[in-house]
Amino acid sequence: MDPEVSVMLHCAPSRGLEEHQIRVEMSTRFNRRSAPEVEKHIEAVWKDRVTREPWLFNGAKFRLHSAELSTSIPSTSTNCVAGDEAAQTSNSEMAERENQLAAHEGEEASITPVLTSSANRDTTKETSRDANTISLRKPSEYPEVVLCLQLGLTCYKDFLGTNWSQEAVSLQRRGEVEFGDPQALLAQPLGVGAVLVTSDGQVVLLRRSQRVAEAAGLLDIPGGHPEPKAVCQGVSEEAINVDLMQGCEKAVVAELFSSVCAEVRDEVNVPLSFLSAPVLMGIALNHTSAGRPSAEFYIRCSLTMEEVKDFYWRGGPEAHESTDIVFLSRGEMLQLDESASLWSELCPSAKGAVLLYQLVRPDGV
Repeated sequence: MDPEVSVMLHCAPSRGLEEHQIRVEMSTRFNRRSAPEVEKHIEAVWKDRVTREPWLFNGAKFRLHSAELSTSIPSTSTNCVAGDEAAQTSNSEMAERENQLAAHEGEEASITPVLTSSANRDTTKETSRDANTISLRKPSEYPEVVLCLQLGLTCYKDFLGTNWSQEAVSLQRRGEVEFGDPQALLAQPLGVGAVLVTSDGQVVLLRRSQRVAEAAGLLDIPGGHPEPKAVCQGVSEEAINVDLMQGCEKAVVAELFSSVCAEVRDEVNVPLSFLSAPVLMGIALNHTSAGRPSAEFYIRCSLTMEEVKDFYWRGGPEAHESTDIVFLSRGEMLQLDESASLWSELCPSAKGAVLLYQLVRPDGV
């Protein structure tokens, strides 16, 4: 497995989750833990960055603490997998499990224990237990799956001073020792990304500008972050807090799904009217920034590759973030792995999206 990225959670048999299948729990319990010396370090990092880049501003972000899937399905299987081993499931293993499931077809359904994946701890041990129980029935045969995201709040300043800091590894060690949670002292802002597929079956990748702060020059998918300010309209960034979002959980979910479409619009310059409703494939972790989580979506576009290319070169609101647009066929996406020369050109967020696309196959390919 590529050390830069891992799969925290995916829903392969369901082929992704729609907006109505997502729940959110907002609580200060899911915020980053603090310590005086850590806060002092964050302030020092921020002061240094703003001195060098005075245009930076500190915006609020959602912090992912953990994610919990639940459903009622046959007792011989569970519908989702969390952790790194999920990405190692072979086609032969899947076929074997499908045969096993068919042998139990007459059994009564029972409630599967809730599967929890945390962005704040190592899920390797959990994965070794859960990765062997994937069900492969057709999506139409599944009861509805529900995903609950436990979210707190963080900010860009905290991200720079924790996940993106040279002290990230030591912060993880301290978090494990003091809180039993290696991510407890980290910002863990939740990102979003889109596997955008054209009407003629081409997946959109963007060549990041050499001027961006992260993954300069590498290939990426369209993406960014959902914004708490979209839920707390009229409130300053500094005044946004979890209490203001109590009772607004549906609006938070709506922001998660609408923000990824907005990123496609702004980065690829494709109008929203040409985009399908996003389908959540799962959550990937970027280990070049200490396990930062990103929710990866599948979006269909009703435009052809040439039409998307034309829109892109007209330039959108965030055209400065990329210098070129690249297309891969769905077949190439499914075959892409570490042995391919193109893999080294992908930034971690794109790698995570590729892994999830291969696991979930939301378009049924």
